[in-house]
Amino acid sequence: MTVDLGRFRDAFFDEAGEHLVTIENGLLQLEAAPNDLDLLNAIFRAAHSIKGSSGMFGLHDLTRFTHAVESLLDRLREGALPVTRARVDLLLRSADMLRELVDRAQTGAEVPSGALALAAQLVSLTDAAIDEGLSAPKAASGSARGFRITMRPHPELLLRGQDPLLLLRELQSLGRVSEVVVDVSALPALHDLDPEQCYLAWSLRLDTELSVEAIRDVFMFVDDICDVQIDDESVAGAATERSADINTPVLPEPTRPASAHTESNSIRVDTDKVDEMINLVGELVISHSMVSQLVSELGAGQPPALEEAVAEMGRNMRDLQERVLKVRMLPVSSVFNRFPRLVRDLAVATGKQIRLEMLGEETELDKSVIERIADPLTHLIRNAADHGIEMPEVRAAAGKPAEGIIQLSACHRGGSVIIDVVDDGPGLSLERIRDKAIAQGLLNPDDVVTPEQLHAFIFRPGFSTAPVITDVSGRGVGMDVVRRNIESINGSVSIESENGRGTRFRVKLPLTLAILDGMGLAVGQHVYVLPLLSIIESFRASPGAVTAMLGRGEVVQARGETVPLLRLHRALGISGAEEDPCRALIVLVEHDGRRFGLMVDELLGQSQVVIRNLEANFRRVDGVMGATIMGDGHVALILDVQGIIRLGLQGSTTDKPKFEPVLVAA
Repeated sequence: MTVDLGRFRDAFFDEAGEHLVTIENGLLQLEAAPNDLDLLNAIFRAAHSIKGSSGMFGLHDLTRFTHAVESLLDRLREGALPVTRARVDLLLRSADMLRELVDRAQTGAEVPSGALALAAQLVSLTDAAIDEGLSAPKAASGSARGFRITMRPHPELLLRGQDPLLLLRELQSLGRVSEVVVDVSALPALHDLDPEQCYLAWSLRLDTELSVEAIRDVFMFVDDICDVQIDDESVAGAATERSADINTPVLPEPTRPASAHTESNSIRVDTDKVDEMINLVGELVISHSMVSQLVSELGAGQPPALEEAVAEMGRNMRDLQERVLKVRMLPVSSVFNRFPRLVRDLAVATGKQIRLEMLGEETELDKSVIERIADPLTHLIRNAADHGIEMPEVRAAAGKPAEGIIQLSACHRGGSVIIDVVDDGPGLSLERIRDKAIAQGLLNPDDVVTPEQLHAFIFRPGFSTAPVITDVSGRGVGMDVVRRNIESINGSVSIESENGRGTRFRVKLPLTLAILDGMGLAVGQHVYVLPLLSIIESFRASPGAVTAMLGRGEVVQARGETVPLLRLHRALGISGAEEDPCRALIVLVEHDGRRFGLMVDELLGQSQVVIRNLEANFRRVDGVMGATIMGDGHVALILDVQGIIRLGLQGSTTDKPKFEPVLVAA
């Protein structure tokens, strides 16, 4: 009987990725706790799982390489070899190779050339033979022991994705298998036979130099769906070692096939299906907005029950929306877990002593946001390790511990997720930043700027104050990309630094990219939406609060601070808008460490809007992140604060319209 394993293949690659994370993180912890047997067992189980499942799918190169890794781990578990930094290094490099083998197996690519050499290093530590490109099992010798192994799988074993023939092949990899007997006594009549049930049992002899624990490990993942008995036949009268109860018969009486029934708290769902559901919820949100708009237009003559029903529908809609969006939420640990290894490697490369502390790994973010923050965070971590943390002797001279600390944390705050990357290094040198900015023509020597404005120069392309360029960083390439990538998902990044105490990079992210809390704005005859997270406050300018500065546009007084004023209708090229700042409204926003005032006609209130991709359906428009359908059925553009400010600053000197928005009735 054959089993169609195609439906399990995608699940295998997902689970293999999870096992690789377990292996890598476990090895990093093992370096600090080399005698932790539980940790070694967890690493071994993860490797064993990859080996077993890859064999099921015929991924033999992956199976053989994992077997070599598993053999070394087994020697470490048994205490035959001590855990050393060199062996942890080898296992970490092996974990990297395993990841590459898994990736190549998924795409059907060839095995990387370095796999053979790395496997040889592993095999050399375990005295295993090398055969057919990677490692092969050790042949039984005179010191081998003989074991009688009996296994009776439960009927549901096949439905659980396990293959009894794979178990037999794994036993064969441990030594010499003989005297194989198949028990078919449980086979039902043909008309009662279920091809998805397992009815067979096996008995065999295994001669091997390995321990009984190594044999038991073969059945590690089927111990609840397979009765196994192991008897040591090598010594007459030796005590029988059993994994089943001592009174359990070798081949229990066959039982009637039972339907497989397993309970699980989770299922794997294709993200495309989740996205379809989220899109439908988005349509419902729009429909509810339209109904609410119609009800409000009916006025006082409407039945009270109608208004109550619409309000109840709104509450249910928000609840449904929140629950559906949670389906796409993942803990940030899925990104954070890659950084302990990165920091360890950076510490070795730079000769520094660095400890990474992680907090709030359980904080959840939308999967699409998670996927796009990995690269920016990686660059911030590398920057902290290279520029932030000092060499041990420099730290000692400053009265600090030799070991520097990088803290990576995440938390929910005000409808957003805040991720902080903090180091306890010397902090940013404002004087060095200022000198560099003047040298690059970004500042005049007599300009008065705040620390926040100086920090913002770090995010400019090609700007670096590092005195020495290293292989890690220092070329001025990357921080501008960090900001651009974070802003592309409606996030922001800011810097706080204290001389001698360290630096904090703070990344502020939306929970999801599907739905946005926005503020409606009226500019002339057009309606726009501004992300609520971008707004600091709004106010009406008093007479004389707005002044023009020669060659630098207009400024407005906001709570004792002078900020640039951008007339939104000029930046967008709109006619018919309010021209008098005292009759318009000023919306205060922040960008690049600076505050700006956006002049609009009026605020239309807060609402949740479903973001539509404008570039995919129309074209890319400067200053616009997307579009949405309002309650009255009209399309409104969602403004990108960073883009609008750039347009406004250009318009302050040219006064040329950039585009005319096109509104289409739905």
